[in-house]
Amino acid sequence: MSEGAAQGGRDAAAAMGPTIASALAQARRQGLERLDAQLLLARVLQRPRTWLLAHDEEALTPAQQQAFAAWCRRRADGEPLAYLLGEREFHGLTLQVGPAVLVPRPDTETLVDWALELLRAPLADEPEVADLGTGSGAIALAIKHRHPRARVAGVERSLPALEVAQANAARLGLAVEWLSGDWWQPLAGRRFHLVASNPPYIAEADPHLLALRHEPAEALTPGADGLSALACVIAGAPGHLHAGGWLLLEHGQDQGDAVRRLLACAGFTAVATRCDLAGRPRCSGGHRPSPV
Repeated sequence: MSEGAAQGGRDAAAAMGPTIASALAQARRQGLERLDAQLLLARVLQRPRTWLLAHDEEALTPAQQQAFAAWCRRRADGEPLAYLLGEREFHGLTLQVGPAVLVPRPDTETLVDWALELLRAPLADEPEVADLGTGSGAIALAIKHRHPRARVAGVERSLPALEVAQANAARLGLAVEWLSGDWWQPLAGRRFHLVASNPPYIAEADPHLLALRHEPAEALTPGADGLSALACVIAGAPGHLHAGGWLLLEHGQDQGDAVRRLLACAGFTAVATRCDLAGRPRCSGGHRPSPV
């Protein structure tokens, strides 16, 4: 090939834009995780991630390049990948998510697993279950999906978040009762066999909040030491649980002792803590004893 022809080929390739391989390399230089960059580019190209790996010399169009670059900037700024993709997998379900709700974390699956273990006991033939502060509906929907006989209610005070939960339920075809209100307020006069909650529990001075700035602050921290929402849920639980019912709570890794004390002071027995996938104390719960 002549030098002129070779140069012409290089000019033509440059005119077509960067390749998949070079675009992903640039994203890595921006600090993006390899998997994050691949998932974002796969969404831009409307292709499976595996397709990228087999076609990394394919050129991007200018529009594809611009869309990918914009998403990379947002991801590098800390915006959750789930917000950019519009979805997150949780306990085998694909949930739609956005800035109105927290991104469901794998650690919260510990809470769901514990709840399902208790429901399989069983607590009742058609156990009544409540999820307080349901957000995207992750906990309520996962329990309903895995234990269809449960009658599940999800409570959420944020109307935009409740709309996300309702949309997830409709898309997944799962029948959950959605209630608007603050913690126990919309459940007056009702009792449940199991109540689960992942309330805001991060202390207001916790430096980790900066990295979570794109997610709704009211779903992350109740202020002060982070225990006030947990204390509110625990205080109201005895009046909303059947005898023999259970209350399960997610909390910070350094809050287990405090949450267990609150549960014991509220009259709960069999108080225990479960660890998350990394072995950190993540969920605590207790049993409302039957009258003697």
